[in-house]
Amino acid sequence: MTDILVLYYSRHGTTEALARQIAKGIEKTPCQARIRTVPPLRDYQSSEIQHVPENGPPFVSKADLNECAGLAMGSPTRFGNMAAPLKHFLDSTSEEWLKGALIDKPCSVFTSSASMHGGQETTLLTMAIPLIHHGMIFCGIPYSESALHDTQTGGTPYGASHVSGLDNNGLSEHEKQLAMALGQRLATLTLQLEKSK
Repeated sequence: MTDILVLYYSRHGTTEALARQIAKGIEKTPCQARIRTVPPLRDYQSSEIQHVPENGPPFVSKADLNECAGLAMGSPTRFGNMAAPLKHFLDSTSEEWLKGALIDKPCSVFTSSASMHGGQETTLLTMAIPLIHHGMIFCGIPYSESALHDTQTGGTPYGASHVSGLDNNGLSEHEKQLAMALGQRLATLTLQLEKSK
């Protein structure tokens, strides 16, 4: 089974909801989604360090990066950029970069924000930068996906996204469709690349 890593950080559950939809799209193909998260950074007021998650998927390991055939990575928007816990993990992957562990593997990105103009597109693009430095092949959402034309909430050609708003009513139908489409496209490209090797 071809594993695609779905790696995310989520504070209030909306980025995790996108991750789950992307995983559904991946599993519409012969690929399997390996869902992982990153721990929150230690609170500067506290000495407690979280070593295992209380619930949800396991924390990501370097083995997950080495073993995956593709990667979907997501984070809530923080001032137009990814959240610090995810960046902290990426900053620890120099050894994988030196080994070329991710070269020629396809990748995609996803995000969520509280407002429509909360910096989603800059977050998606800046999340792609370290993956491109790793030699990964970037995969977005083409406009052949009709939901990309119709959405009044999240969804961009750079990756799946969610606008939570003040009420946070969960993912819209268009957001769900686009996240699943991204997962399916990522998995399809992964299989095509593996077949060509």
